[in-house]
Amino acid sequence: MAHRILPAVEQQKLDDLVRAALAEDIGSGDVTTAATVAAGTQATARITQKAPGVVYGLDVAAAVFHAVEDNVVIERTGPEGVWREEGPVLEIRGSAAGLLAAERTALNFLQQLSGVATLTARCVQAVAGTGVTILDTRKTVPGLRELQKQAVLAGGGQNHRFGLYDAILIKENHAAMAGGVGIAIRLAHRHAPALPLEVECGTLDEVAAALAAASELDLGDDFRILLDNMNAEELRAAVGLTAGRASLEASGGFTLETIREVAETGVNFISVGALTHSPTALDLSLLLEPLS
Repeated sequence: MAHRILPAVEQQKLDDLVRAALAEDIGSGDVTTAATVAAGTQATARITQKAPGVVYGLDVAAAVFHAVEDNVVIERTGPEGVWREEGPVLEIRGSAAGLLAAERTALNFLQQLSGVATLTARCVQAVAGTGVTILDTRKTVPGLRELQKQAVLAGGGQNHRFGLYDAILIKENHAAMAGGVGIAIRLAHRHAPALPLEVECGTLDEVAAALAAASELDLGDDFRILLDNMNAEELRAAVGLTAGRASLEASGGFTLETIREVAETGVNFISVGALTHSPTALDLSLLLEPLS
């Protein structure tokens, strides 16, 4: 099953997302800034990374500032998609009122996406040398899936399917409705033979049934088995049973403390829902300095 690398988010989609986020925050106007900042005041805003991690989302942050004020000047002052301890990230020059209006929305995007990239990088570091690939899932923040999946790539992970339409993933409920893992595989392949096909298995018996169906249909490289909520001993047994006849993906609430043990069982992939549903926001700050 080949990796699907997402293209960059379309500019119109990004603009729409940014406008919606700004409308949610600014509403009828920034009353605090209107009360405390003199009209026409110019300033420089500096965004700084204050904790170790991977920054991602600079284009999104820039789009926020440009949406508030067309003539802002933006300069990247730090790297994106690279692990580092701390340092400057972005410098923005424009009206103080515009910078303040954009501040929180820009940081919300940047901190969340950098959190995704950072957690991904930590998982990739944890399995280094095992040959295992870290994958994301569909457990994303509604509306942010494309951006979050791009952040996973920035952190060194790979993208799983994007949605329900671009690959088949037979889960336990599908198998139950179809009448079993093997039947579900045959039905799914008949329905969409050109799509990559993956099936979730919770037991070794299900793995055996999946392998039998895949062999019968000659599914080849576009077939993968997802080993769901198996412990390390069960994963090793599944690897032995499969004997290279299918790619194996482990899934099931792994943490940074346990993921190395999982990788060392011999699976090919580990999918981690927490990359996108529970990342810790990377600590970033924005400070303004008036221009004389």
